[in-house]
Amino acid sequence: MSSLFASYLRVYEPLAAFDREWQRYWRRYVNEGRALAPMEGAARQRTAVLEALGAGWTRLPQLPDDAYVLEADDTLLICPWNLRVQVAEAALNARDGVPTVLADAFVPPLFAGLARAVLDDWRSGNRVLEHGVPRLHEQVATWTVPLRWFTFFEPAERALSLRRGTRALRYRTDLAKAQRRASSARAVLRRGVGAASITDAVEETGRWLEQFHPYSVLELDYGGLVHVLSDEALVADDSPGLLLSGLEAVARGDGEAAAVAYEQLADRWQAVQLRERSN
Repeated sequence: MSSLFASYLRVYEPLAAFDREWQRYWRRYVNEGRALAPMEGAARQRTAVLEALGAGWTRLPQLPDDAYVLEADDTLLICPWNLRVQVAEAALNARDGVPTVLADAFVPPLFAGLARAVLDDWRSGNRVLEHGVPRLHEQVATWTVPLRWFTFFEPAERALSLRRGTRALRYRTDLAKAQRRASSARAVLRRGVGAASITDAVEETGRWLEQFHPYSVLELDYGGLVHVLSDEALVADDSPGLLLSGLEAVARGDGEAAAVAYEQLADRWQAVQLRERSN
């Protein structure tokens, strides 16, 4: 959330995934025209979180319950922002692995206590799984797209706009398809490369997807990264295809071809990451 140049992996759940109170809320939210498009919403989220964290670290303010909304086949699909939970997690994460003196300087104990209370309240509410883990519907990566995210999509699921004001690139698929692809990728990686970091990363994201309603939709949005990539680069983007080629090579035991595909994909996104230093 700290950068405008971020990509997003989002899950949109059908109304049936929410309890009756939240179903009424989200219907009213949509009927009142309050939902924002991802291009507008990302900036709104960033502003809200930064303002919350900039309030002297003495309080965790109430933040609005907003969401991205999809309408497909007469079905409403909701991707809640959960801003208050995001602020609480950001505050506690800022203390992780930092000496106490520094942690208290960045996130005072009072604020940390409030953040823990918010997370405890969230985990005890109706929007949690049986094992107590909250459903956070959006993952964010700054100045890159994590390679594991491409596991869930195919090139044909891409939507691209190069028009000024609507410049965007996204991939979108049914959650069930994404989960099947993740399962297949995990099996290939376990057999081919074993306990490698990419295997662990795919497994971790696959577990995250298991939290959601089976009729959900998964979306990979390049977000602000489209503004640091040329038209030519966006048109030619075949990142999911490159990852699939690498997995197919691993499956047939062709290590050389797998390495070539992986290096092409890694080099492409490392080049994007390097642009952060020039900004």
